Amino acid sequence: MTRDHVLAVLERVASGATDAATALTELAFVAAESLDFATIDHHRALRQGFPEVIFAPGKTIDQVVAIAERIAERGEGCLITRTDTAVRVALARRFPGARVSELGRTVHIPHASAIDASGMRDGALQTDAALIVTAGTSDLPVAEEAAETLRAIGCAVSRLTDVGVAGIHRILAGRTKLTEASVVIVVAGMDGALPSVVGGLVRAPVIAVPTSVGYGASFGGIAALLTMLNSCAAGVTVVNIDNGFGAAMAAARIIRGRGTA
Repeated sequence: MTRDHVLAVLERVASGATDAATALTELAFVAAESLDFATIDHHRALRQGFPEVIFAPGKTIDQVVAIAERIAERGEGCLITRTDTAVRVALARRFPGARVSELGRTVHIPHASAIDASGMRDGALQTDAALIVTAGTSDLPVAEEAAETLRAIGCAVSRLTDVGVAGIHRILAGRTKLTEASVVIVVAGMDGALPSVVGGLVRAPVIAVPTSVGYGASFGGIAALLTMLNSCAAGVTVVNIDNGFGAAMAAARIIRGRGTA
């Protein structure tokens, strides 16, 4: 989007030829920047509440850094997911203030003036909390991806860790956190049974994340995925295998939707 385009839209609003709502819609859908290797959607934050997220695999280090620079210089925070060590090192060097999570494989570049759709400055926490529940310690990388995504958006996060069904008393002991959460993300591999247990205990939305953790018959998370899709607890929603990012984005929409209801 050029300054002339923005000025023309604003002049139409000032003259009464266009109302403010129409102008906002127009401005929200026209800004994109083309590089040799990417077309960056600079107005995703205006439409959806958070800037375009960079998926690192398949991109060179230089490409990831260049895209991050373009997004960050527009005054928005920038989140990069599924990074390897080399990408994390390069981003940390280029953006000294970045939050790096080796476990979650994410890098978040904050911006002091970035404001999300709820009107809060980057890093501020909403009062509604997303609870992330993990069945086992081996599920933590996926859970951490979800947690870092929620933090980048500005959502509060709480945890119940290693509370799988092999020791059912552990999840029951966390009933206070379960009942206080606005939305619950349940991350589980192996038999994938934990989301059904949680779904039968809470009234909040439950988002199930199957992980690729398990022995041979788990088929890389397919067994957990099928278990969650066939949950007998009504209303449990399931995302793709190891997709902590997708679960976090869904949780954020639920929380924000409540704030605007």
